[in-house]
Amino acid sequence: MKGFESRIRQSLLTGAAIGVCALTMSTTAFAAADDLQEIVITGSRIKTDSSVGISPVTTVNNEEIKLQGATRIEDVLNNLPQVFASQGSTISNGSTGTATANLRGLGASRTLVLIDGHRMPAGSPLNSAADLNEIPAALVKRVDVLSGGASAVYGADAVSGVVNFIMDDNFEGAKAEVGYSFYQHNNSATNYQNATKARNFALPDNDVTDGFTRTYSGVLGVNSTDGKGNITVYAEYLKAQPLLQGQRDYSACAISVSSKGAYSCGGSGTTAPAQIIDNINTNPKDSGDYIVSGNGLKDYTSASAFNYAPYNYYQRPDQRYSAGFFGHYDFNEHVQVYTQFMFHDDHTQAQIAPSGVFGQAFSIGCNSPLLSASQVQTLCTDNGLAATDSANVSILRRNVEGGGRMDDLRHTSYRELVGLKGDLWDGWSYDASAQRSTVILSETYKNDFSLARTAEALNVTTNSAGQLVCANATAVAAGCAPYTIFNANTPISQAALNYLQTPGFKEGSTVQDVVNLSINGDLGRYGLQSPLANRGVAIAFGTEYRREELTLKVDQEFDTGDLAGQGGPTHGVAGAYDVREAFMEVKIPVIQDKPFIKEFNIEGGYRYSDYSTSGKTDTYKIGGDWAPTSDLRLRAGFNHAVRAPNVVELFTPSGVALGLSDDPCAGAAPTYSAAQCARTGVSAAQYGRITANGAGQYNDLEGGNTALQPEAADTLTVGAVITPTFLPDLTFSADYYNINIDGTIGGIGADLILNNCAQGINTSYFCPLVHRDPTTGSLWLGTNGYVVNTNQNTGRLEQSGIDFNTNYRLDLADLGLDKVGALNFNLTGTYLIDFVTQALPGSDGYDCAGLYGANCGVPSPVWRHKVRMTWDTPWDAQVSVAWRHLSSVDWERVSSNATLHGTTIPNLSHIDSYDYFDFSGSYQVSDWLTLSGGVNNVFDKDPPLATTQVSSSAYINGNTYSQVYDALGRYFFFRASAKF
Repeated sequence: MKGFESRIRQSLLTGAAIGVCALTMSTTAFAAADDLQEIVITGSRIKTDSSVGISPVTTVNNEEIKLQGATRIEDVLNNLPQVFASQGSTISNGSTGTATANLRGLGASRTLVLIDGHRMPAGSPLNSAADLNEIPAALVKRVDVLSGGASAVYGADAVSGVVNFIMDDNFEGAKAEVGYSFYQHNNSATNYQNATKARNFALPDNDVTDGFTRTYSGVLGVNSTDGKGNITVYAEYLKAQPLLQGQRDYSACAISVSSKGAYSCGGSGTTAPAQIIDNINTNPKDSGDYIVSGNGLKDYTSASAFNYAPYNYYQRPDQRYSAGFFGHYDFNEHVQVYTQFMFHDDHTQAQIAPSGVFGQAFSIGCNSPLLSASQVQTLCTDNGLAATDSANVSILRRNVEGGGRMDDLRHTSYRELVGLKGDLWDGWSYDASAQRSTVILSETYKNDFSLARTAEALNVTTNSAGQLVCANATAVAAGCAPYTIFNANTPISQAALNYLQTPGFKEGSTVQDVVNLSINGDLGRYGLQSPLANRGVAIAFGTEYRREELTLKVDQEFDTGDLAGQGGPTHGVAGAYDVREAFMEVKIPVIQDKPFIKEFNIEGGYRYSDYSTSGKTDTYKIGGDWAPTSDLRLRAGFNHAVRAPNVVELFTPSGVALGLSDDPCAGAAPTYSAAQCARTGVSAAQYGRITANGAGQYNDLEGGNTALQPEAADTLTVGAVITPTFLPDLTFSADYYNINIDGTIGGIGADLILNNCAQGINTSYFCPLVHRDPTTGSLWLGTNGYVVNTNQNTGRLEQSGIDFNTNYRLDLADLGLDKVGALNFNLTGTYLIDFVTQALPGSDGYDCAGLYGANCGVPSPVWRHKVRMTWDTPWDAQVSVAWRHLSSVDWERVSSNATLHGTTIPNLSHIDSYDYFDFSGSYQVSDWLTLSGGVNNVFDKDPPLATTQVSSSAYINGNTYSQVYDALGRYFFFRASAKF
């Protein structure tokens, strides 16, 4: 493709030169030009007389949003083929409490989200991407999704594209809507049920109805008496009930698949009774891995794994309030004042399985009264330890007595914007605005365990009455009670739970200030016009100042890593940067209304940016379109975009997290050979004796880097728009895109680092990043073992594909069917050609098109589409059917690429193509009342199986990719809308 792209770029530059030459040959001085109709399309600041731009844009209108029955904007976007799964309502473990847009699967931080062309702020101190929960669905007129870079127009972050929410800010009258939705599912997945029954775990009812959501919204719009102004006020409320994984048979247990494809219920080694790992074990014939049985120890097996699945939320509970107003007043043609105010308060909880002790190492005195005589024999005497010595053990004990861990997340945002716009003089106009956006986070993590207090509760002696008590008097004064986990017959006391269960607190905010001035001009009024065109050159230029500030404060529990269930410490972060920018755009109509050239235009743009953190950058664009007739328009564009590192990427202190999905050197029969594992730091004595994590969660070290430089991206689009005159109601477009990002910001990938080291790929670079626990060799027991995966400017991302959009309206009277209405057809589809990641400059890349897994992330289907057919009847009713399709995908290990290839597992190595069918309808009962409803996933199709054997829990929830596939069953929705 490189040669083709080079020729396209050369052609675009040649076209620009022709346009400039044409202007210099103009003989028409001060040519008259008609006033432009004020249309500003997404992807440009220039006012134009055409709704078709050079940059491809997919539009979702308000009618489509209602036909989908969506109560969350994230669901609307996730149904588009260009959008990949990201943060959303079905994520529990690792949720930030936000909903984000991820265009092309290139990362939510590379997608710029706008409201009426104005930038949205970072959605949370936990996540720099914009939070879609802030968008009031009741006021959305349409959503424009622009493919490819647009940094020259909008600034940094517009690398993979732009999502622009166009609001209905000139509403007149009153509108009220009430919505109600829920899920219904028939639990009939035999393979999953058999696995669950085999472990005597609970199964849900055969027929379940749950996940109820209620929405209320109101909009009131009033025009001024002189007709020059309007104010539109809105309010929304959403209440969603939780849905547990235990309410679906395919997620009632943590499925594990054997090498022969058999299903079983796996789970976590952090279980109850406790799993005890002897870190001193000197007996080569003994695994040293035990489970407490009565007051003794026996060998641990996977049959004792804890089923964490039913505790986890499949749909998080959510309560959201939104309110605000949009207003404008035209004093005269020179001054229009406009303002926006938006408020939202979103409160959600993310519940996962109970906390406990997750493999941290403790010293237990060989004379401890917690240990029975047989346990002393196993852990001390057999290891040559005396009564005055201490056993060194890793403890995995689930707090089944205390209930699930609950992450209580609350985001409150305020967005204020005020602006002036109007005409300056003949052919010139301006738009000046100032905006401040603030997002406040309040987070409380409940029911976690304190490691420091656990150590005290395991340091036990007896009092004069022979009762077990904590040995440290200071701890006793703080409420310490013995943690009696070495005797399965002794219940854990409430006093011990009260002492050990510890909450964690975070609070923070993001603040964004933006000041913008842009000026539009029609230079044709001053003679700057091609002699072959009817219109003159249009120009826009301006300047922008933006400041981003982020603060995250954490309590001592988070900061020190004392919370056992967090996987490591979470440190506070604070930082800010600002950027000063100047920009310009130009559109040159070169030829219009000539034989074989209905229209030929060239446009360009440039933005200069000066960041306080990473210095100066230049972004630019050039493009053109040619319409030989009114039936056909060809277009092409090239964009050079940048993304500067955000505050989180720059300043977050390093800390251990659960970012590694597998250790092929763990377990009794490691996947890698002894020689391969030795490269990763495994000693001969440790090989085959490192405990594996049944939950597929291993440690990496993540954190920021103040030396980061901006990413640079080149985007090429080439396409055609067909509007045949013989089918006047048909529009078809096809656009090729190629996005190439260099110096990508992020971690290399913990799984990639570990596997490349073991396989002997660039060992001098990768192997020093693997740090195994020197005692156990583990990468998950405690926090001493991890893979370094901190932020840096790494290698390259490249993706190419073709987007298709078709719209057609068929009047059934044309078929001889009088008085029965019309059919509307819409198709939006994307063909993914390649999706290449190069971890480091000069290294071998790998292509994730059609794949999923630890390195490739969520599934990347080669073909995705959504087709909708809507029947507009003459009886005040509308009926619609939609077909959503995702092509089949494979586990990355089936790839021949050396980085991705690995041992596959039947029933996990392939996901068949998925087809969903949705039905909806509406009926206008009266002039003011409309009733509507529908069913999505009509055939109640179960989601595909994907376990943590395939990828990390960051992507997988409930044994599937819950943000990619319909995970909860049939979705019923109803709405009553009254308009006055």
